Amino acid sequence: MKTDAYPALSGSKSDRLWEASPTPISRCQLSCFGRRSVLGVGDASHKILLAASLAVGLLAAAQAVADESAPATYKNPIVTAGNPADPHVIRVGDTYYLYATTYGRGYDVLTSKDLVHWKNEGSAFDDPRGGAWAPDVFHNVRGDGKFYLYYTDNDPAHDEGGARKQIGVAVADSPRGPFVDKAVLAPGSIDAHLFRDDDGQLYLYYVEILDGFKIYGQQMSDPVTPEGERVLLIQPTEPWEMASGHVTEGPFVLKHDGRYYLMFSGSGADSRHYAIGYATSKSPLGPFEKYAKNPIVSQSETLFGPGHHCVVATPEGKLWMIYHQKHDGEINWRRFLAIDPLWFDDAGVLHGKVTRDTDEPAP
Repeated sequence: MKTDAYPALSGSKSDRLWEASPTPISRCQLSCFGRRSVLGVGDASHKILLAASLAVGLLAAAQAVADESAPATYKNPIVTAGNPADPHVIRVGDTYYLYATTYGRGYDVLTSKDLVHWKNEGSAFDDPRGGAWAPDVFHNVRGDGKFYLYYTDNDPAHDEGGARKQIGVAVADSPRGPFVDKAVLAPGSIDAHLFRDDDGQLYLYYVEILDGFKIYGQQMSDPVTPEGERVLLIQPTEPWEMASGHVTEGPFVLKHDGRYYLMFSGSGADSRHYAIGYATSKSPLGPFEKYAKNPIVSQSETLFGPGHHCVVATPEGKLWMIYHQKHDGEINWRRFLAIDPLWFDDAGVLHGKVTRDTDEPAP
Protein backbone atom coordinates (compact mmCIF):
# COMPACT_ATOMS: atom_id res chain seq x y z
CA MET A 1 0.00 0.00 0.00
CA LYS A 2 1.32 3.45 -0.86
CA THR A 3 1.70 5.71 2.11
CA ASP A 4 -0.29 8.48 0.41
CA ALA A 5 -3.26 6.29 -0.50
CA TYR A 6 -5.37 7.89 2.17
CA PRO A 7 -3.88 11.33 2.83
CA ALA A 8 -4.75 12.95 6.13
CA LEU A 9 -6.80 16.10 6.13
CA SER A 10 -4.75 19.32 6.37
CA GLY A 11 -4.40 20.49 9.96
CA SER A 12 -6.00 17.33 11.27
CA LYS A 13 -5.01 15.48 14.44
CA SER A 14 -3.11 12.99 12.28
CA ASP A 15 -0.95 15.82 10.86
CA ARG A 16 -0.11 17.03 14.33
CA LEU A 17 0.74 13.52 15.49
CA TRP A 18 3.00 13.05 12.44
CA GLU A 19 5.01 16.15 13.34
CA ALA A 20 5.35 15.20 17.03
CA SER A 21 5.93 11.46 16.65
CA PRO A 22 9.42 10.23 17.71
CA THR A 23 9.13 7.31 15.28
CA PRO A 24 8.88 7.26 11.49
CA ILE A 25 5.10 6.55 11.48
CA SER A 26 3.73 6.71 7.96
CA ARG A 27 0.91 9.04 7.00
CA CYS A 28 -0.98 5.93 5.98
CA GLN A 29 -0.85 4.68 9.58
CA LEU A 30 -2.00 8.03 10.90
CA SER A 31 -4.83 8.35 8.40
CA CYS A 32 -5.85 4.83 9.32
CA PHE A 33 -6.06 5.89 12.96
CA GLY A 34 -7.94 9.06 12.08
CA ARG A 35 -10.40 7.55 9.55
CA ARG A 36 -10.81 3.94 10.59
CA SER A 37 -14.16 3.67 8.77
CA VAL A 38 -12.37 3.98 5.44
CA LEU A 39 -10.04 1.10 6.22
CA GLY A 40 -12.51 -0.88 8.24
CA VAL A 41 -10.26 -1.04 11.31
CA GLY A 42 -11.99 -1.37 14.68
CA ASP A 43 -11.39 0.82 17.72
CA ALA A 44 -9.39 -1.80 19.61
CA SER A 45 -7.15 -2.64 16.67
CA HIS A 46 -6.18 0.90 15.80
CA LYS A 47 -5.51 1.82 19.42
CA ILE A 48 -3.18 -1.19 19.77
CA LEU A 49 -1.30 -0.20 16.63
CA LEU A 50 -0.96 3.40 17.76
CA ALA A 51 0.21 2.39 21.23
CA ALA A 52 2.78 -0.01 19.79
CA SER A 53 4.21 2.60 17.42
CA LEU A 54 4.45 5.23 20.12
CA ALA A 55 6.03 2.76 22.54
CA VAL A 56 8.78 1.96 20.03
CA GLY A 57 9.48 5.65 19.61
CA LEU A 58 9.58 6.30 23.34
CA LEU A 59 11.97 3.40 23.89
CA ALA A 60 14.28 4.75 21.20
CA ALA A 61 14.21 8.23 22.73
CA ALA A 62 14.88 6.82 26.20
CA GLN A 63 17.87 4.87 24.89
CA ALA A 64 19.28 8.00 23.25
CA VAL A 65 18.96 9.92 26.53
CA ALA A 66 20.61 7.06 28.41
CA ASP A 67 23.49 7.01 25.93
CA GLU A 68 24.01 10.76 26.33
CA SER A 69 23.96 10.57 30.14
CA ALA A 70 26.30 7.56 30.37
CA PRO A 71 29.67 8.44 31.96
CA ALA A 72 32.34 9.28 29.37
CA THR A 73 35.40 7.05 29.37
CA TYR A 74 38.87 6.91 27.84
CA LYS A 75 41.29 4.10 27.11
CA ASN A 76 45.08 4.46 26.82
CA PRO A 77 46.86 4.95 24.49
CA ILE A 78 45.39 8.28 23.40
CA VAL A 79 48.00 9.21 20.73
CA THR A 80 50.17 6.74 18.83
CA ALA A 81 51.02 8.41 15.49
CA GLY A 82 54.66 9.39 15.14
CA ASN A 83 55.93 7.26 18.04
CA PRO A 84 55.30 10.23 20.41
CA ALA A 85 56.98 10.84 23.77
CA ASP A 86 57.81 13.59 26.30
CA PRO A 87 54.45 15.42 25.98
CA HIS A 88 53.60 18.90 27.17
CA VAL A 89 50.02 20.23 27.31
CA ILE A 90 48.63 23.68 28.03
CA ARG A 91 45.01 24.85 28.22
CA VAL A 92 44.00 28.11 26.56
CA GLY A 93 40.32 28.92 26.92
CA ASP A 94 38.37 25.75 26.21
CA THR A 95 41.10 24.12 24.11
CA TYR A 96 44.07 21.96 25.08
CA TYR A 97 47.29 22.14 23.03
CA LEU A 98 49.75 19.24 22.98
CA TYR A 99 53.39 19.18 21.84
CA ALA A 100 55.65 16.11 21.92
CA THR A 101 58.82 14.46 20.71
CA THR A 102 58.03 12.91 17.32
CA TYR A 103 59.92 13.25 14.02
CA GLY A 104 62.87 15.28 15.35
CA ARG A 105 62.78 18.27 12.97
CA GLY A 106 60.54 20.37 15.17
CA TYR A 107 57.13 19.89 16.78
CA ASP A 108 53.56 19.53 15.59
CA VAL A 109 50.70 20.91 17.68
CA LEU A 110 47.64 18.80 18.48
CA THR A 111 44.36 20.19 19.84
CA SER A 112 41.60 18.71 21.96
CA LYS A 113 38.49 19.77 23.86
CA ASP A 114 38.54 16.85 26.30
CA LEU A 115 42.17 15.58 26.66
CA VAL A 116 41.08 12.31 25.01
CA HIS A 117 40.43 13.03 21.34
CA TRP A 118 43.27 14.86 19.57
CA LYS A 119 43.63 16.49 16.14
CA ASN A 120 46.99 17.22 14.55
CA GLU A 121 47.00 20.86 13.42
CA GLY A 122 50.39 20.68 11.68
CA SER A 123 53.80 22.11 12.43
CA ALA A 124 54.23 24.68 15.22
CA PHE A 125 58.04 24.89 15.09
CA ASP A 126 60.50 23.88 12.36
CA ASP A 127 63.99 23.05 13.62
CA PRO A 128 66.71 22.75 10.95
CA ARG A 129 69.24 21.55 13.56
CA GLY A 130 67.20 18.39 14.21
CA GLY A 131 67.11 16.24 17.30
CA ALA A 132 64.07 18.08 18.68
CA TRP A 133 62.96 16.57 21.99
CA ALA A 134 60.85 17.30 25.04
CA PRO A 135 59.03 20.58 24.27
CA ASP A 136 57.61 22.82 26.99
CA VAL A 137 55.28 25.74 26.20
CA PHE A 138 54.62 28.65 28.57
CA HIS A 139 51.82 31.18 28.08
CA ASN A 140 53.01 34.52 29.46
CA VAL A 141 49.57 35.63 30.60
CA ARG A 142 50.87 38.16 33.15
CA GLY A 143 53.37 39.62 30.71
CA ASP A 144 53.29 40.14 26.96
CA GLY A 145 50.64 37.46 26.34
CA LYS A 146 52.95 35.53 24.02
CA PHE A 147 53.75 31.81 24.00
CA TYR A 148 57.27 30.60 24.71
CA LEU A 149 58.51 27.23 23.49
CA TYR A 150 61.45 25.72 25.37
CA TYR A 151 62.99 23.14 23.08
CA THR A 152 65.77 20.59 23.23
CA ASP A 153 67.67 20.03 19.99
CA ASN A 154 71.10 19.27 18.54
CA ASP A 155 73.95 21.66 19.32
CA PRO A 156 75.83 22.29 16.04
CA ALA A 157 78.82 23.74 17.95
CA HIS A 158 79.34 20.82 20.34
CA ASP A 159 82.81 19.39 20.87
CA GLU A 160 83.40 15.99 19.30
CA GLY A 161 82.55 13.36 21.88
CA GLY A 162 80.80 15.85 24.17
CA ALA A 163 77.11 16.35 24.89
CA ARG A 164 75.37 17.15 21.62
CA LYS A 165 72.16 18.65 23.00
CA GLN A 166 71.11 22.16 23.97
CA ILE A 167 68.10 24.03 25.33
CA GLY A 168 66.70 27.07 23.55
CA VAL A 169 63.59 29.20 23.46
CA ALA A 170 61.30 30.32 20.63
CA VAL A 171 58.28 32.66 20.72
CA ALA A 172 54.88 32.91 19.00
CA ASP A 173 51.69 34.95 19.22
CA SER A 174 49.54 31.81 19.18
CA PRO A 175 49.80 28.33 20.74
CA ARG A 176 49.57 27.01 17.18
CA GLY A 177 52.78 28.83 16.27
CA PRO A 178 54.72 29.43 14.20
CA PHE A 179 57.36 29.73 16.90
CA VAL A 180 60.37 31.87 16.00
CA ASP A 181 63.75 30.98 17.50
CA LYS A 182 65.02 33.53 20.06
CA ALA A 183 68.02 32.22 22.01
CA VAL A 184 70.03 29.28 23.30
CA LEU A 185 69.70 29.07 27.09
CA ALA A 186 71.83 26.09 28.15
CA PRO A 187 74.31 24.00 26.13
CA GLY A 188 74.83 20.37 27.10
CA SER A 189 71.30 20.21 28.50
CA ILE A 190 67.85 18.74 27.85
CA ASP A 191 64.24 18.76 29.15
CA ALA A 192 63.47 22.41 30.01
CA HIS A 193 60.38 23.39 32.01
CA LEU A 194 59.33 26.95 32.91
CA PHE A 195 57.40 27.52 36.14
CA ARG A 196 55.71 30.75 37.23
CA ASP A 197 55.28 31.22 40.98
CA ASP A 198 52.29 32.92 42.59
CA ASP A 199 54.21 36.20 42.84
CA GLY A 200 54.94 36.13 39.10
CA GLN A 201 58.60 35.13 39.43
CA LEU A 202 59.78 32.74 36.71
CA TYR A 203 62.05 29.71 37.17
CA LEU A 204 63.55 27.45 34.52
CA TYR A 205 64.19 23.80 35.40
CA TYR A 206 66.31 21.62 33.13
CA VAL A 207 68.69 18.65 33.02
CA GLU A 208 72.41 19.04 32.39
CA ILE A 209 73.96 15.91 30.86
CA LEU A 210 77.65 16.88 30.72
CA ASP A 211 78.42 14.78 33.80
CA GLY A 212 75.41 12.58 34.49
CA PHE A 213 71.74 13.57 34.53
CA LYS A 214 71.39 16.44 37.00
CA ILE A 215 68.35 18.69 37.42
CA TYR A 216 69.09 22.42 37.88
CA GLY A 217 66.89 25.38 38.74
CA GLN A 218 67.48 28.85 37.28
CA GLN A 219 65.70 32.08 38.19
CA MET A 220 64.62 34.09 35.13
CA SER A 221 64.12 37.84 34.80
CA ASP A 222 61.77 37.22 31.86
CA PRO A 223 60.94 34.17 29.69
CA VAL A 224 64.20 34.42 27.72
CA THR A 225 66.72 35.87 30.21
CA PRO A 226 68.43 33.95 33.07
CA GLU A 227 69.06 35.87 36.28
CA GLY A 228 71.62 34.95 38.93
CA GLU A 229 73.29 31.60 39.48
CA ARG A 230 71.70 28.26 38.73
CA VAL A 231 71.22 25.74 41.56
CA LEU A 232 71.70 21.96 41.53
CA LEU A 233 68.45 20.40 42.78
CA ILE A 234 68.26 16.67 41.98
CA GLN A 235 70.64 13.95 40.82
CA PRO A 236 70.45 10.13 40.79
CA THR A 237 70.84 8.68 44.30
CA GLU A 238 68.08 6.06 44.68
CA PRO A 239 67.94 2.49 43.32
CA TRP A 240 64.82 3.11 41.22
CA GLU A 241 66.62 6.03 39.49
CA MET A 242 69.51 3.75 38.55
CA ALA A 243 67.74 0.54 37.50
CA SER A 244 68.78 1.09 33.88
CA GLY A 245 71.31 3.91 33.71
CA HIS A 246 71.72 6.67 36.31
CA VAL A 247 69.04 9.15 35.28
CA THR A 248 66.91 11.94 36.76
CA GLU A 249 65.18 13.97 34.02
CA GLY A 250 61.90 15.43 32.75
CA PRO A 251 61.33 17.98 35.58
CA PHE A 252 57.86 19.42 36.16
CA VAL A 253 56.89 21.67 39.11
CA LEU A 254 53.59 21.94 40.99
CA LYS A 255 52.77 24.14 43.97
CA HIS A 256 50.32 22.92 46.60
CA ASP A 257 49.54 24.51 49.98
CA GLY A 258 52.70 26.61 49.84
CA ARG A 259 55.04 23.70 49.05
CA TYR A 260 56.88 23.06 45.79
CA TYR A 261 56.68 19.60 44.24
CA LEU A 262 59.48 18.91 41.78
CA MET A 263 58.35 15.88 39.79
CA PHE A 264 60.85 13.99 37.65
CA SER A 265 61.45 10.70 35.85
CA GLY A 266 64.16 8.22 36.80
CA SER A 267 66.13 5.40 35.13
CA GLY A 268 66.63 5.02 31.38
CA ALA A 269 63.75 6.15 29.18
CA ASP A 270 64.38 3.28 26.77
CA SER A 271 63.73 0.71 29.52
CA ARG A 272 60.68 -0.72 31.25
CA HIS A 273 62.07 0.67 34.54
CA TYR A 274 61.41 4.32 33.65
CA ALA A 275 59.14 5.77 36.35
CA ILE A 276 57.99 9.01 38.03
CA GLY A 277 58.76 10.37 41.50
CA TYR A 278 58.91 13.73 43.22
CA ALA A 279 60.72 15.84 45.80
CA THR A 280 59.40 18.71 47.93
CA SER A 281 60.73 22.02 49.22
CA LYS A 282 59.59 25.23 50.86
CA SER A 283 61.46 27.18 48.16
CA PRO A 284 61.34 26.92 44.34
CA LEU A 285 65.14 26.54 44.32
CA GLY A 286 65.34 24.00 47.13
CA PRO A 287 66.72 22.29 48.98
CA PHE A 288 64.43 19.47 47.79
CA GLU A 289 63.78 16.28 49.72
CA LYS A 290 62.85 13.20 47.71
CA TYR A 291 59.63 11.44 48.68
CA ALA A 292 60.51 8.28 50.62
CA LYS A 293 58.01 6.10 48.73
CA ASN A 294 59.11 7.03 45.21
CA PRO A 295 58.32 6.19 42.48
CA ILE A 296 54.64 7.11 42.63
CA VAL A 297 53.92 5.47 39.24
CA SER A 298 55.91 2.67 37.65
CA GLN A 299 55.72 -0.44 35.49
CA SER A 300 53.45 -3.45 35.93
CA GLU A 301 53.17 -6.82 34.21
CA THR A 302 51.32 -5.26 31.27
CA LEU A 303 52.49 -1.63 31.38
CA PHE A 304 56.04 -0.47 30.69
CA GLY A 305 58.16 2.62 31.33
CA PRO A 306 55.61 5.30 32.30
CA GLY A 307 57.35 8.65 32.47
CA HIS A 308 58.32 12.11 31.21
CA HIS A 309 55.04 13.76 32.00
CA CYS A 310 53.36 17.11 32.38
CA VAL A 311 50.33 18.08 34.48
CA VAL A 312 47.33 20.12 33.37
CA ALA A 313 44.24 21.21 35.31
CA THR A 314 40.73 20.99 33.89
CA PRO A 315 38.36 23.95 34.29
CA GLU A 316 36.99 22.11 37.36
CA GLY A 317 40.45 22.06 38.90
CA LYS A 318 41.16 18.34 38.57
CA LEU A 319 44.76 17.40 37.77
CA TRP A 320 45.63 15.14 34.84
CA MET A 321 49.02 13.71 34.01
CA ILE A 322 49.92 13.41 30.32
CA TYR A 323 52.91 11.12 29.84
CA HIS A 324 54.34 8.39 27.66
CA GLN A 325 54.51 4.62 28.01
CA LYS A 326 56.54 2.05 26.13
CA HIS A 327 54.83 -0.48 23.88
CA ASP A 328 56.77 -3.35 25.43
CA GLY A 329 59.39 -4.21 28.00
CA GLU A 330 62.36 -4.40 25.63
CA ILE A 331 65.13 -1.79 25.32
CA ASN A 332 63.86 0.52 22.56
CA TRP A 333 62.21 3.86 21.89
CA ARG A 334 58.74 2.60 20.85
CA ARG A 335 56.36 4.78 22.84
CA PHE A 336 52.85 6.27 22.91
CA LEU A 337 51.00 8.95 24.87
CA ALA A 338 48.62 8.35 27.76
CA ILE A 339 46.61 10.30 30.35
CA ASP A 340 45.68 9.44 33.91
CA PRO A 341 44.61 11.34 37.05
CA LEU A 342 46.92 12.86 39.65
CA TRP A 343 45.85 14.05 43.10
CA PHE A 344 46.95 15.22 46.55
CA ASP A 345 45.65 13.57 49.70
CA ASP A 346 44.84 15.46 52.92
CA ALA A 347 48.42 15.05 54.13
CA GLY A 348 49.84 16.66 51.00
CA VAL A 349 51.11 13.40 49.54
CA LEU A 350 51.00 13.31 45.74
CA HIS A 351 49.41 10.24 44.14
CA GLY A 352 49.07 9.02 40.57
CA LYS A 353 47.87 6.03 38.61
CA VAL A 354 48.78 4.62 35.22
CA THR A 355 46.52 2.53 32.99
CA ARG A 356 46.56 0.77 29.66
CA ASP A 357 43.80 -0.84 27.55
CA THR A 358 41.13 -0.38 30.22
CA ASP A 359 38.07 1.88 30.22
CA GLU A 360 38.55 4.69 32.73
CA PRO A 361 36.36 7.68 33.72
CA ALA A 362 37.18 10.53 31.35
CA PRO A 363 38.18 14.07 32.38
